[in-house]
Amino acid sequence: MQLSVIILNYNVRYFLEQCVRSVQAALHGIEAEIIVVDNASADDSCAMMQQLFPEVLLIQNTENIGFTKGNNIGVAQAQGEFICILNPDTVVAEDTFSKLLAFAQNKSQLGMVGCQLIDGSGQFLPESKRGIPTPWVAFTKITGLYKFFPSWSIFTRYYAQQLLPRFDEHCFMYADDIDLSYCLLKKGYTNWYFAETSVIHYKGESTLRDHKYMRRFQEAMEFFYQKHFGKSFFSWFFILGLRMGAFLFSLQKKQQAVSTTNSISSYVLVSNQETLRKTLADKLQATVIRTEDVHTQLGQAHQEVIFDADFISNKACIAQMKHLSKAGLTFKIKPKNARFILGSNHSNDRGSVVSW
Repeated sequence: MQLSVIILNYNVRYFLEQCVRSVQAALHGIEAEIIVVDNASADDSCAMMQQLFPEVLLIQNTENIGFTKGNNIGVAQAQGEFICILNPDTVVAEDTFSKLLAFAQNKSQLGMVGCQLIDGSGQFLPESKRGIPTPWVAFTKITGLYKFFPSWSIFTRYYAQQLLPRFDEHCFMYADDIDLSYCLLKKGYTNWYFAETSVIHYKGESTLRDHKYMRRFQEAMEFFYQKHFGKSFFSWFFILGLRMGAFLFSLQKKQQAVSTTNSISSYVLVSNQETLRKTLADKLQATVIRTEDVHTQLGQAHQEVIFDADFISNKACIAQMKHLSKAGLTFKIKPKNARFILGSNHSNDRGSVVSW
């Protein structure tokens, strides 16, 4: 088997459905399996999986054991030569896995490969590529110094801005991918950033940016630093600085978490289905304009574009979102064969779902 795709879920039923549908489309022609590990969700995620995707291996945990332990359970069951760890609030393009596999198979001493990520507004997510978070690099990130001095390389190493656009279970979440990547580097493997395919990561839906997020992020970075850089006088100085930065970071996140959504003036549905347009017009209690070419209907401020994935591919949705990301639009997607639309207007936005 070539590939095992592991998706760890916690209370994001609709995003999980969209994710699995996109993964299934992207695995066409690839010998692969999908493993969904549920961390004791209180919504109907598991019932949905059993009803809609009985062929997918579903592992139901009795408690929320965290990101790393949950994924390790999936990894232990995986049969693939390659393993993909995928968040449930993601949408992959139809050629994402074929491109990544082709790239990975041509690399010797491959450790890990990641691809380009965009948020629900089509904006590039800089965490698609990160540098090694040494104490100084982590401090510049958590204090936001990299934003104030974007042209100074000394401040911009966390997101590896010099590049063009098994997990340690002591990490509950957040430092896990960094820890794994760094462990692979120390063992002589090479990690790669592959920009030739893009994936939507709504991000704010699976992780609310609140005080719990900040505390866990701080704990994760302290764990990473002490594990790899040891305990010393500088360790105490770094942790103090980290906690000071965490306070500033939390204030910044609270400001960013305020919804940036303006009142929507019109909806544009990219679809060939008139019945879907009527359904959405009734559900949204608003005028919905249907078009097969989104560019013919754009021009007003505060428009929302709804992509019908039964008409337009996930790859095309992603490409259009990237292309229109500077136009001040918001986006939602109706997944293939689904009866809902969903989207997120910012990487810190919890996202929204409209179902019928």
